[in-house]
Amino acid sequence: MTKAVRVHQVGGPEVLTYEDVDVPPPGHGEVRISQHAIGLNFIDTYYRSGLYKAPALPFIAGNEASGEVVSVGSGVTNFHPGDRVAYYTNLGSYTTERNIVADKLVKLPDAITHEQAAVLMLKGLTVFYLLHKTFRVEPGHRVLIHAAAGGIGLLACQWAKALGANVIGTVGSKEKAELALANGCDHVILYNEEDFVARVKQISRGELCDVVYDGVGKATFPGSLSCLKPRGMFVSFGNASGPVPPFSLLELNNHGSLFATRPKLNDYVGTRRELLEAADTMFAAVLNGKLHVPIHHAYALKDAQKAHRDLESRATVGASVLRP
Repeated sequence: MTKAVRVHQVGGPEVLTYEDVDVPPPGHGEVRISQHAIGLNFIDTYYRSGLYKAPALPFIAGNEASGEVVSVGSGVTNFHPGDRVAYYTNLGSYTTERNIVADKLVKLPDAITHEQAAVLMLKGLTVFYLLHKTFRVEPGHRVLIHAAAGGIGLLACQWAKALGANVIGTVGSKEKAELALANGCDHVILYNEEDFVARVKQISRGELCDVVYDGVGKATFPGSLSCLKPRGMFVSFGNASGPVPPFSLLELNNHGSLFATRPKLNDYVGTRRELLEAADTMFAAVLNGKLHVPIHHAYALKDAQKAHRDLESRATVGASVLRP
């Protein structure tokens, strides 16, 4: 038996149940992992609340983690006991041990810690596709990143700055503003005290932004559209404040022939080749100093309820992990 956090019915943090589960031997093509660190993400709360529908109930929460291979199933030749590995997959990571399809795993460079890997596999890969695939950030681009002091936000600010962009971030407090400025932001907007659209216009001298990366959702829409120059791109990749409401495509026309997209990580790392390309690029960015991955909060796995409450109340900054 192993310990896991399961959801038997969707709802608030109180539905996260820490309990015993049975993990069978790994099947064909599978690897069994003893987990060392588990990433905490807003998408975890979406599945828990029912905003995103899980395949079935009950389910084990969580979407990214890092650990060590303890055994392999038949047909697995590229992983061996003792290998340090990490993964992103839909659900199943809030556990001390688990089986997972080997093709979902990547091996860790020696210089990447388990806790860093546990937050990179969803957050880091998300930043990779946002900045390199969805909209390719290049020197001179002006980008707006909402929730700039969050787990994805801090990585996105660092990487966008390393790519030569002028980075504007929105945050909810002066403490978060200082953190964002220390992680690549050129300008920070306190959205609780300032009209972020007016400030973007002021900062850019009316030229606005090439792209807006919006993981907040309802609270920042439609303001995000007003921050874009003609033919700019609105990238909505999260719903921290609730989903963006339905809107007319004419809004994109009215704001200057804008582009809008709602991407997800699965569609950018759907093949083994895409996963390895993304992971190699991401790990290289950490190893060459473009990305720094501090862990700002750590919780015991059994305290997942508190972790979710803190995350949803904006009490956390940067990256957070659960420790089995």
